[in-house]
Amino acid sequence: MRLLYSILLTLALPVLVVRLYLRSLKAPAYRRRIGERFRPAPMPGLAERDKLIWIHAVSVGEVAAAEPLIRSLLAQAPGLKILLTTMTPTGSDRARALTGDRLEHCYIPYDLPFLLTPFIRRLAPDLLLLMETELWPNLLHCCARQNVKVMLANGRLSEKSARGYGRLPGLSRNMLQRIDCIAAQSADDAARFERLGADADRISVSGSLKFNVSIDAVDNKYILPLNSLKGSGRPVLIAASTREGEEEKVLTAFTRMLQRIPELVLLLVPRHPERFEEVAGLLKAREFHYALRSSNREFSKDRQVLLGDSMGEMSNYYDCATLAFVGGSLVDTGCQNVLEPAARGIAVLTGPSQFNFASICRQLEQSGGLITVRDEAMLAECCIELLQDESRRLTMGAAGKVLVAENQQALPRHLALLQELLQ
Repeated sequence: MRLLYSILLTLALPVLVVRLYLRSLKAPAYRRRIGERFRPAPMPGLAERDKLIWIHAVSVGEVAAAEPLIRSLLAQAPGLKILLTTMTPTGSDRARALTGDRLEHCYIPYDLPFLLTPFIRRLAPDLLLLMETELWPNLLHCCARQNVKVMLANGRLSEKSARGYGRLPGLSRNMLQRIDCIAAQSADDAARFERLGADADRISVSGSLKFNVSIDAVDNKYILPLNSLKGSGRPVLIAASTREGEEEKVLTAFTRMLQRIPELVLLLVPRHPERFEEVAGLLKAREFHYALRSSNREFSKDRQVLLGDSMGEMSNYYDCATLAFVGGSLVDTGCQNVLEPAARGIAVLTGPSQFNFASICRQLEQSGGLITVRDEAMLAECCIELLQDESRRLTMGAAGKVLVAENQQALPRHLALLQELLQ
């Protein structure tokens, strides 16, 4: 099965390059550094080290989850260096923001032996740390052949993903048995990994690293729209990390909210930067009075929506919010990180598609910090109720903040497992 997979992927390489080009029409960063996806990038900074840990985090969400682990590892091991690989430009941007003299970053080559073997041989890492569910047949095969230990950190396997892997039981079992340690987010994740063929004695339930939310300091410089919005005293609903097809639903709900709370402001932050212009066009077509974050102008009283068309400012955005809706959930993309607003004491709403954060959403909802809405009508109804009931809204926010604080043991558990593998 792995041989067949390799042949098909090799034949698909021209298609993958064309796909990168097509994606670059909206996001030009996709056409840059394409060579790194085929051959090892020069990394002279890794020449001298005691140990090297290679961390693979596909995109920005996985990089964010890895951040507390990276900081702790570098603080505890002076001779350690880390290579962080990603696959997307947004993940690369987040990785580069972390880069110091002990951390390197590049794109990972495609999952083919003739690309990965020289990459791994040149790096000679002591350990590969895969974030969440990055199970690549050839990557695991090449690491096993070159005696590189592998740990799956923050391991997550939804029921939907488990069914997909279950269609190829031999390949899935072979991959999982090449992993030395699986740090699963929950008991349900652990059971699914074991059902697919992972050795039970290599699985630990360590919790989610995403509970180790880093609340970045708010930067009040050069953010006139946000400062003026905060100073206005108007209630603000943030719709964070929205996906294609979701903004229409959020705006429909917001229209209903304005009938009851006309002073309400929607802070709309699309997930992907290549969609900023598209969402601005949608606001214009639906005749909302809106402003752009990038305009860096004062948010005037006649504006209803502020479009968050910038990257790396989520802390600044959440600092303005009275109430938070987390996107990727009213469309079937599995929800984005609900812990970012919860850690700040903001009441959270999300739609029914939650498979990326199923366990966390369940815990947060059980604690009283989150409400799941089935559609845009229920979103409007719940937002109106919470905006008009400050006591309930603050109680929800406090409950979420307590839950995050109580579940930050995942980091020390991961570090302990890493120490065992590195001995």
